[in-house]
Formats: sequence, structure tokens, C-alpha cells
Amino acid sequence: MLYRKYSQYLKEKYGETVYRIGVDGGFSCPNRGEDRFNPGCSFCDVYGVRSAYIGESAKSLEEQIRSSIAPLKKRYNAHKYILYFQAYSSTWGAVNKLKEVYDKGLAQGNFVELVVSTRPDCVDEEIAAFLGSYIRDDFDVWVELGLQTAHDCTLERINRGHDRECFEKAYNLLKRAGVKIAVHMIFGLPGEDRSEIVESIDYLASLKPEAVKFHNLHIPSGSPLYQEYRAGELSFPDSRRHVLYVADALERMAPETVVMRMTTDTPKMRHRLPGAFLNKSSVYNLVENELRKRGSRQGMHYKP
Repeated sequence: MLYRKYSQYLKEKYGETVYRIGVDGGFSCPNRGEDRFNPGCSFCDVYGVRSAYIGESAKSLEEQIRSSIAPLKKRYNAHKYILYFQAYSSTWGAVNKLKEVYDKGLAQGNFVELVVSTRPDCVDEEIAAFLGSYIRDDFDVWVELGLQTAHDCTLERINRGHDRECFEKAYNLLKRAGVKIAVHMIFGLPGEDRSEIVESIDYLASLKPEAVKFHNLHIPSGSPLYQEYRAGELSFPDSRRHVLYVADALERMAPETVVMRMTTDTPKMRHRLPGAFLNKSSVYNLVENELRKRGSRQGMHYKP
């Protein structure tokens, strides 16, 4: 096995295919405040990584879930699902409000896991304990925690709003609460080359998260980075270079770390740059070919 695939992990755990249902829980984030139209991280647009199949119009949480589950039942006879609060920072709010939203979503289907995407500065001791309260022997809770880079200067450059120390604090709180963690990284951020990316990966590998998501730098049309590009202030890696970055990263991650993602798939109607970037399946195939060419695999250069 060249790397630990997320789909294989789920089949091993549940004995069948389990489907993620990505939803927008109506949250915003500290960078934007209550109004989602305020500027946030420089790589983020107003839709806040909302899943493409949700669409751009507002729908109730119940409607989002029903409209996602129905075709899966019809086409695949699906009956096990993962509820994934994907858009924006889904722990930004009072615990009673979070509980109301999470419980409403979980009541809509046969969910075997709860996955919550958020930022490090939206996790404190109370939030971590609250998330841990959902864990049962037959029910996992995951947090997808955005780090993006281990370099504080870059985090400041992209208006991230937190530093590495903040990430470490959130990470440790969640681990103590028994929550599983998938860390997000972006390759090709402004001012970073292969050496900075490898440093970030080595830092992440030392934490040994349960899972990782690797993204190429992509630029939605409504993001601040798009304005920088138009002003001639930004460049970014092409598909081939991203493949090399991902292969480097896989070699350095622990063999048991689950690889949830290797590239970004922003909906076409919002995606602007890099326009010639390869699609998801092509990137995955090229990464596997690169590992074979190197005679390598995930964990080959992992240093515990």
C-alpha cells in the first residue's frame, strides 16, 4: 500500500462504504465576525469552503441533509453516513447553540460519526469537552483543524488570525478529550517553497494526527488573494510541483496516518486560479506514480 487511503480506512472500520454528508451549519468565523461578507483568510471566499453539492443558495440544515441522502440511498442503497459540518468554523459559538445545531443534524439520518471543521482559535477547554461528550463506543468524533502552515510569518501573511502556539493548544485540548483530528495543510502559500513546506510537514508529523488533508493553493474569485494576483503580487505552484510536495509529505507522515485529501476541488463557478490545475483523480494518479518512481511509500522517511 503506497499510502493509507481514507476510503479504505472507512471500509476497514465499518465493513462497508460510508458516505460523508457535508453541510453548512450557518456558522461564520472570528476573522469575518457575524457577517460572512467581511474579509477573512486571504485564500477564502464568502462561501467558506462550502461543499459544491450544497449550492450557493441558503437551505435549512434539514433540507441540506435530506437532499444529500436521498440520491445516495437511491443509487447506492446507502444507509450509513458521516455528518460533516464543513463550511466556515463550526465550533464558533456558545456550547448551547452548537448542541442545538449538531443535535438537529444528527437526528436526520443514521450517522456513525460527527466531523466538525474549525479553526484553532475556536477551540477552548469547554468546546473540546463538549465535542468529547458525543463520543461513544460506536460513534467517533473528528475535528478537521486548519493549520495550513507551521510558519507564523506565513500565517500572518495570509491573515490567518492565529499562530502555531494557538494551534498546538487547540490540538492538545482535543486530544485530551478523545477527539480524532485531521489537520489541514496548504502547499504553495505566498513566500513558501519546498523547504518551508517540508519543515511544516515534519512539524505536523511529529504530532502524529489521525488524519491529514493536503491542499494546493487555489484562488476563488472572491478571495483577497485573487486581488493580489491581479495586481501581479502572487505566483503559485503548478500541478506537477504540487505532486512533488504531496509525495514529500506522504514519505514523512506516520504510516498509520489517514490521508483524507491530496488536492483541492473548488467548484468551477468559483474557481479562478490556477486555471490549468489537474483534476482530483489525475493528481492522485500522479502522486502514486511519483511514489512508485521513487520506490517509496507513506512513512518511508517518518522520524518518530
